[in-house]
Amino acid sequence: AAARSAGLLLMEAMWTRCLPHVRKIVELVQSGVLGDLRTVSADHGQWFAPDPEHRLFAPALGGGALLDLGIYPVSFVYLLLGHPTRVTAVSDPAFTGVDGQTTVTTQHAGGAHGIATTTLWSRTPTRAWLAGTLGAIEVHPDFYRPSSFTLHVRGAEPETYRFDVPGHGLRYEAAEFARCLRAGLTESPLMPLDETVQIMEVLDEARRQVGLKYEGQPGEQLS
Repeated sequence: AAARSAGLLLMEAMWTRCLPHVRKIVELVQSGVLGDLRTVSADHGQWFAPDPEHRLFAPALGGGALLDLGIYPVSFVYLLLGHPTRVTAVSDPAFTGVDGQTTVTTQHAGGAHGIATTTLWSRTPTRAWLAGTLGAIEVHPDFYRPSSFTLHVRGAEPETYRFDVPGHGLRYEAAEFARCLRAGLTESPLMPLDETVQIMEVLDEARRQVGLKYEGQPGEQLS
């Protein structure tokens, strides 16, 4: 609201949205090659030593799997399926009370389901896949970083898409922000402001269901 009232450019730094393989996946989905999407699944798990001073275990720093790692699979599901009609979450706490492992499932108009899993306790495959009535896409590890994917269409040979990405891929979000600035835009079509807020609402609903609260929030203390 502050950015809009001031007429200034604002964009969430969700670098995954700007990566070439993700933009190509969106293009393929919009082309109809997969038919109607029915399932989108993504996981992001890393192993961290149980250190109470580490930001991922520190309640005062908003630690836990969901908000740091889980935002990537949740945002990926949202990108492809849109706003859910229902959110269901289950979680188990880490030793400091933040979430150590959380799974968020979403239901969407038309019958599609989204599955986002995240954990601080193990290195998971960090893959993603999306399946429709005509085909599927398997996104190779790590799905949230510069990656490749394989398109499977019924009755055709699998086709793998690879991308020559220099560096770690963070330059693409910087380039998108610069493009919007030069074009006089106040938000990016790759990461609209309303969508940023709506994804945060999904995370808040998941936190509400599992009882995850943080110190410093109005009227809240870590449960």
